[in-house]
Amino acid sequence: MGWEIWKLREHGELWEQAAEWFYAKWGVPVEAYRRSIARCVKGTEPVPQWYLAVEGVRIIGGLGVIENDFHNRKDLTPNVCAVYVEETFRCRGIAGALLDCACSDMAGMGVDTLYLLTDHTSFYERYGWRFLCMAQGDGDPAASWMYVHQI
Repeated sequence: MGWEIWKLREHGELWEQAAEWFYAKWGVPVEAYRRSIARCVKGTEPVPQWYLAVEGVRIIGGLGVIENDFHNRKDLTPNVCAVYVEETFRCRGIAGALLDCACSDMAGMGVDTLYLLTDHTSFYERYGWRFLCMAQGDGDPAASWMYVHQI
């Protein structure tokens, strides 16, 4: 395998590297990632949480769990966000392992339902997610698919 899934709250030394990595993938202001990841590392609440796939010292994938992933359905919370695996590491089960880790970890903190906004229409079903409704992403011209995962 060669890679591991890490809970960022247990590896706070990577918080800045993780914020920069997520920023490079998604373009959301790095300060937003820094604030969210800093709250995660403090570990006082179940949300936000951040998870990394790491090979050696290199981040090869990651995702977060935040209150709202920039959409109009504020009632559907918390949200898995920023799911990304480096292209050269795709099709190795990393995204599934990240999702499984996040779901199981959140369940252990008393969160039994997660939501996810995406334009991928069949990927998440493989991991137990089901389509719930369409939702409008902030600033997006078209609605996206909202998925739900009950743990």
